Amino acid sequence: MTTEPEAEQVSTPETSGTALSTLVGEIRGWARDVFFAIGTAIMIVVFLYQPVKVEGTSMLPELVDQERIFVNKFVYRIEKIQRKDIVVFWYPLDPTKSYIKRVIGMPGDVVEVRRGVVYVNDKPLDENYILPEYMDRRTYPPVYVEPGHYYVLGDHRNQSNDSRMWGLVPEKYIYGKAVFRYWPIDKMGSLD
Repeated sequence: MTTEPEAEQVSTPETSGTALSTLVGEIRGWARDVFFAIGTAIMIVVFLYQPVKVEGTSMLPELVDQERIFVNKFVYRIEKIQRKDIVVFWYPLDPTKSYIKRVIGMPGDVVEVRRGVVYVNDKPLDENYILPEYMDRRTYPPVYVEPGHYYVLGDHRNQSNDSRMWGLVPEKYIYGKAVFRYWPIDKMGSLD
């Protein structure tokens, strides 16, 4: 029995067109996926999380100058601002600038600083995140926190420009909560 030799495949215009249309289909699929991924990333940044670079030393030791963090811009639409949250807000005296500080006084509170110790409603506030060398030993008068406002302080008290100097932050100026440090990599993790 004799067998016929295998026929060699030859590219014809019909098979070339099929290969080209397959390639075009692949490119369209990739382009669609890339645009979807970019669109999703934009939606996340616009509505949920925003990357922010820390500038300055007012939040030492928790946040260091030039660290990169994510700010959750959505969280305060579903839950209330809490005492000790680290928030990002528009600076009340110049809303083109944003600041990052810790919430100390809630609406209705009376906040006073006596020789560096913070009192909220006449009770000392437990602040285990403050290092002794960062304490500001000065006294500041009592401040009533009006409804819809917050009293904020930096953790590096003797180097922080905060509510002690310029007053309360309107709630409408607070646009997010610091939730996650992503740079430097060795310090990556959630912010409590």
